[in-house]
Amino acid sequence: MFVILFSFLLVSSIVTDGHHFGYSKKNQHLWMKDHKTCAGKLQSPIALSTSQSISLPLPALEMIGYHDFLKNPLKLENNGHSVTLTPSIDSINKTISNNPYIFGGLLSPGKDYEFQALHFHWGRKNNRGSEHLLNGVRYPMEMHLIHKNTIYENMEIALNNSDGLSVIGVFFQLQEEANPRLVPILKVLPDLQWNNSQVSVNSYLTLSSLMPSNVEVFYTYKGSLTTPPCNEAVTWIIFPTAVPISLRQLNKFRHLSSGEGSLADNYRHVQGIGRRKVYVRRIDAGIMNKTKIPNLDMTNLSWYWE
Repeated sequence: MFVILFSFLLVSSIVTDGHHFGYSKKNQHLWMKDHKTCAGKLQSPIALSTSQSISLPLPALEMIGYHDFLKNPLKLENNGHSVTLTPSIDSINKTISNNPYIFGGLLSPGKDYEFQALHFHWGRKNNRGSEHLLNGVRYPMEMHLIHKNTIYENMEIALNNSDGLSVIGVFFQLQEEANPRLVPILKVLPDLQWNNSQVSVNSYLTLSSLMPSNVEVFYTYKGSLTTPPCNEAVTWIIFPTAVPISLRQLNKFRHLSSGEGSLADNYRHVQGIGRRKVYVRRIDAGIMNKTKIPNLDMTNLSWYWE
């Protein structure tokens, strides 16, 4: 039971940005001093480019339980680096139970990845905030949903395996009207004004309500956590279709405090892609009209250029 509880605490600490670090250019350079992995060759985020990605009819990303309400209470926290949401732990077994999970795409065949937590990255100005770039565009906000490979007993083990985690990246784009689906999170942000503040809330929230309208197309590549200790254990899945958010809603995030000032511009600089390949799932219209999409032999696919 202690090991299970320790795993949950590790989720809250590492995956939800619990280390002490800064986002200034100087501070990000110092990440490598304290965490050698941050200088690795498989670091994230990267600049995604449609023209330089490999387009294939990859298997769909299956998202099980994404339409179900998350188990209450939900823990929301301002940890000085981001706003994080962590699902409830079972009061008896001390485990994160009955959580949504994903499989498919180019994730390890036959393996499920269980949802652990989510957090956000946003900018002080509207032309920055997201960590990944898409065709040269940096969106004002990006959400990360962290999933752990269920073959690994806890997060500590998962972080030390190349297939340990999968993180879904979701862009947010400004629109005039407010997005009502964001209300369950936005309504508690005033309670998270200060660094290290947290609140436990009962709210009807589904992960699907935070997803873009199109989840059929996505980019995927091998990378890392975008915060220290920068473990290179992540299979990234990035949706190019953005979720709408109004300026007034986005400003609610910008009004939060990091403990040293306004909590904003909490994004890592783009990292070199190196020898890595980026795949994009696209299904030809002619194939979509058929009853079955042909199976793609993924055994010969490589994540890296020779």
